[in-house]
Amino acid sequence: MNAPKSPAPSGLPQALGAYVMWGFMPLYLLLVRQVPAFEFVGWRIVWTLPVCLLIVAFRRQFPDIRQALADGRALLVLAASAMLISVNWVVYVWAIQQGEVYAASLGYYINPLVNILLGTLILKETLSRAQWIAVALAGVGIAVLAAGALTTLWISLTLAFSFGTYGLLRKQVTVGALPGLTIESAILLLPALGVAAWFWASPQGSSFEVSLGLSLAIMLGGLFTAVPLLMFAIAARRMDYSVLGFVQFLAPSIVFILGLTVFGEELHPAQAFCFGCIWLAAAIFVWDLLARRKPRKPTPVS
Repeated sequence: MNAPKSPAPSGLPQALGAYVMWGFMPLYLLLVRQVPAFEFVGWRIVWTLPVCLLIVAFRRQFPDIRQALADGRALLVLAASAMLISVNWVVYVWAIQQGEVYAASLGYYINPLVNILLGTLILKETLSRAQWIAVALAGVGIAVLAAGALTTLWISLTLAFSFGTYGLLRKQVTVGALPGLTIESAILLLPALGVAAWFWASPQGSSFEVSLGLSLAIMLGGLFTAVPLLMFAIAARRMDYSVLGFVQFLAPSIVFILGLTVFGEELHPAQAFCFGCIWLAAAIFVWDLLARRKPRKPTPVS
């Protein structure tokens, strides 16, 4: 008698972990707020690679990395995904430097809709009627926000499509989540070292020379970069990309709550309307998923 096949592992725990960490990221950024944004991005990449290599060593996945390096197609995909995530980080940092926090946050509200668009058009995923209603409701809320930010909408769209396409590539490449992230980090290492060296040689000097506490906080950025990206890559490979998109609303929602409670930002009517639409849409989406997973009662035999 054959043993029943175990169900495929769910990527939901990893998705929730990644988005919760990204949601609370502004609290970490308070520790490094005196570091110039571009310098911080450079150090962030530099310290991500050692974290990845330590985890690779612990999990004994160096053979997987060698196998990926021998796969030309996989390397091209990982080079493209590395470029996309670096563009995402640079645009985000530049937006924060220029005071375009509103445009940056809007990008991560548009991102879930991009995931759903890519999932349905490219991966041929299907949504139920209730899920399409949820998508439309979220779209209305986001459109209200976008209407008030047309001049900076390119920032939001760049963030949304760069990260959405990054996840799509990671979902389709055959390389495992950790080896893939390690190779991406290695690809970005030289440019990141160049940025760090430029700041070190500048008149203001490197932020690593300020204090031991700040240096340790900067190094912590590698951990806070590698862990959520690793969890996201695992989730992207295991979940429907459309479903992953709706889970992503968790991160900007946490940022919204932090803005009200920690950073003292004012709540505008358009924002309240948008968040209400998104949370209602997420509730409809989750309700429909749970309803479809409930086992049907067996039909009584007459």
